[in-house]
Amino acid sequence: MTTLSPYQKPGFYDEALARGKHRDIVGGRWEETALHQMQVILDEGLERDDHFLDIGCGCLRLGHMLVPWLGAGHYWGTDASAELMRRGWETELTPEAQSRLPLAQLVADADFAFPGVPARIGFALAWGVFTHLPPGRLRPALAALRARCPALRKLLLTVFLAPEGHDGPFRQRDGVVTHPARPPWHRSVAQVGADAAAAGFALRWRDDLLPRGQALAVLTPAEEKSPPR
Repeated sequence: MTTLSPYQKPGFYDEALARGKHRDIVGGRWEETALHQMQVILDEGLERDDHFLDIGCGCLRLGHMLVPWLGAGHYWGTDASAELMRRGWETELTPEAQSRLPLAQLVADADFAFPGVPARIGFALAWGVFTHLPPGRLRPALAALRARCPALRKLLLTVFLAPEGHDGPFRQRDGVVTHPARPPWHRSVAQVGADAAAAGFALRWRDDLLPRGQALAVLTPAEEKSPPR
């Protein structure tokens, strides 16, 4: 029997929000993680006029830095909890930043169907999302993103990795212990690569030292090969 992630347990969001713990829901390390996120997306070429999708944006840990930097209306976020996103919009954004991010651009989406997300999205991030979900969720999510956002040129994705064939708990370089069959989940390089390829993405890994030992993959649309003549 698969163990549920805390995020999937009934009442998890309601209880945490009632205690004012919206930052804790997304794992703490608020400024540290947001700075890491900003660093890597800028390093990968994000520009101010890009349209950006923050998958699993939570209470806008990245958004509170990125929304004022991007063009007005250029940030979109999805999350399983509409209430968590609204709390972030209300408490973590300045009035000026709120004016740059319509609430309608924070989309409740537990199924990675990306409803209402515009086709013009060119850059996306999924940070600490699939580390908390069973491995089978990644491939269909990537395929749905590729279909919804044909203009997408880059997706940054964090996962936990373990050596090929490792079938038990694995201690990450930041001390977190991950597992093959319960949260937090880990995958092998080959497994993540196969999911990316099946969805039409090429993948390369970065060497960043990220919080909790996550590994960072950069996915770009794979070049379509011409059929043999």
